[in-house]
Amino acid sequence: MPSRIFPFTNDYFYHVYNRGSEKRLIFKSRRDYQRFIKTINYYQHLGPKPKFSHFSQFQTFKPDPFKKIVDIVCFCLMPNHFHLLLKQLTDGGITEFVSKVSNSYTKYYNTKYNRVGPLLQGEFKSVLIEKDEQLIHLSRYIHLNPRVSLLVKDLESYEWSSYKEYLDQIKGFCVKQEILGFFKYPKDYKQFVLNQLNYGEKLEQIKHQVLEEI
Repeated sequence: MPSRIFPFTNDYFYHVYNRGSEKRLIFKSRRDYQRFIKTINYYQHLGPKPKFSHFSQFQTFKPDPFKKIVDIVCFCLMPNHFHLLLKQLTDGGITEFVSKVSNSYTKYYNTKYNRVGPLLQGEFKSVLIEKDEQLIHLSRYIHLNPRVSLLVKDLESYEWSSYKEYLDQIKGFCVKQEILGFFKYPKDYKQFVLNQLNYGEKLEQIKHQVLEEI
């Protein structure tokens, strides 16, 4: 992975995302989505760990929640790309985390689907989040992806994001307080997300219209 001109800074938030090479699907089955979620959970932790094959069964691995290289604030997995909102906790944490996640998942995917070569489109993309307002709006953007892309009609039916975790419907590993601290109750965050739904759908329609005309 090429080195970056501007390194990531500890205690700052970043929107990290990537897509499949040649826009290919990177998640084809429930198991693929589940595998990627287990992978990001695993590689956020610092220090020696049992082999991932052991961890994936969630039987013996009890990581120290205070020993991590990144915080995963929220995420969304889409059929051909993913979005992660991360906070770097240790020097080089985000680069190490994304590199290990990408390499591990690519190895799994290539083995399962009998293919070789890169799965993702080059170096991952990242955007520094500098203001609280950016932070909460980005979390909304990430969680709205399945709805504005017309994958589901009801966001709460989508399994492959942290949205239901934010609504306290399921347990997870995201550091939700970074976002929910701005709201009195989880239901207030839900309303905040849904308030932007119509605008998000309009943007998605415009994008598709433009792409069809090119």
